[in-house]
Amino acid sequence: MAQTLRANAQVLIHCAGDALFGENEHHHVLMHVGVSLSKAGQFTAAVRHFQDLVDRARALLGPDHPETLLARDNLAANRGEAGDARGAVEALADLLTDRLRVQGPDHSDTLDTRYGLARWRGEAGDAAGAAEAYAELLTDRLRIQGPDHSDTLDTRIALARWRGEAGDAAGAAEAFAELLTDLLRIHGPDHPSTLDTRHKFAEWRGHAGDAAGAAEALAELLADRVRAVGPDHPEALNDRFCLAHWRGEAGNAAGAAEDLAELLTDRLRILGPDHVDTLRARFGLARWRGEAGDAAGAVEGFAELLTERLRILGPDHRDTLSARYWLARWRGEAGDAAGAAEAFAELLTDYLRIQGPDHPDTLDARYGLARWRGEAGDAAGAAEALAELHTDHLRIQGPDYPDKLSTQNELAYWMAIMRGEAGDADGAAEDLAALLVHRQQQDGPNHRNTLRTKNQLAHWRRRGSIEAGGHLSTD
Repeated sequence: MAQTLRANAQVLIHCAGDALFGENEHHHVLMHVGVSLSKAGQFTAAVRHFQDLVDRARALLGPDHPETLLARDNLAANRGEAGDARGAVEALADLLTDRLRVQGPDHSDTLDTRYGLARWRGEAGDAAGAAEAYAELLTDRLRIQGPDHSDTLDTRIALARWRGEAGDAAGAAEAFAELLTDLLRIHGPDHPSTLDTRHKFAEWRGHAGDAAGAAEALAELLADRVRAVGPDHPEALNDRFCLAHWRGEAGNAAGAAEDLAELLTDRLRILGPDHVDTLRARFGLARWRGEAGDAAGAVEGFAELLTERLRILGPDHRDTLSARYWLARWRGEAGDAAGAAEAFAELLTDYLRIQGPDHPDTLDARYGLARWRGEAGDAAGAAEALAELHTDHLRIQGPDYPDKLSTQNELAYWMAIMRGEAGDADGAAEDLAALLVHRQQQDGPNHRNTLRTKNQLAHWRRRGSIEAGGHLSTD
């Protein structure tokens, strides 16, 4: 139905031209088409639509007209959704200047633009800056709109999210718990905002370390969501997606893959093959196939997904880059360490160009490159790269950055390998034994990082025994 309405509206717009603009406003269909494209995940098409609308509104209504400013807001947001987060920040910063001049600091549209600007600052890599901006916006919304206004509550939701993205997952979970109490009082248990906040609370419980609790909470939410809106509602499908993810994180990778295969069938039926949520279901299925032990299947799944994302989203979209990241990783897990390192090196070049050196995704690509350089035989290069990465993490994200433990453990791993390769097998074994304790605490006894460390520990213990003139049983 939406596709049919958009097609008819676009023909109308083409034929009617400037007749859809009056003296003081444009016809609402012009805005609805762009919003519909955005809701359908067709962000590039939405950018083209809103760019045309901005140009025509400026010419026919004037640059300071509220409809022109609103079209600029939508254009910026869709630029971000299409993959250009930094462009969205720049555009919204310019728009905010004009809104302050034309509408003043307390106008609801000015506050909305500050909301969008904070969000895209976060998406562009500045999670701490986003949290700070939302905290400032919340103060003003409490003053202007009061504590129970929907915009105030939305700002609290965004602030909680970016606190988590900046590294405070437990604080985010606590903030969502407080929000849930208020939303139950204001809206009741079946309101969409209440259900959405339950979803976010469960997610941040998982990020804070309680994967099993997150899965249990999402299972309970799914039952209530289906009762409230039906099984085919996009939010019910999203609950299923996240439930599968946290089941996997809680240790049931095969169950997660099975759930995602069923979800993919439903998303194809309901949303079609090119919808962004359908592509994300394919992403999750490929990932958990790998986690369940089918590394070759993960490679195949991510390769197919990358082809589709390149076609639909283009090469520079963050989701396309994410597919390349995971494809490179699973190539390594499937046994092609050199190919993985090469793919990460190419990806890093593009991340530096698109998102800059300090973006979290750029730092993740550096981690992947370092790890697979080591697996391909360059332990010294891996250790050097990880030491540099740790220094940059501290500079960019502070002493408690989210990936600190993983980076330090991986650095310790390659330093131990270097020590063994330099002739100190016993020293390597001693370092790996100490690291194994940390790996088991962080990742669990059956995680691939724990098993990697166990294998290397056995290897260097054996080497040490041989160098000492002993022998090992073949048992």
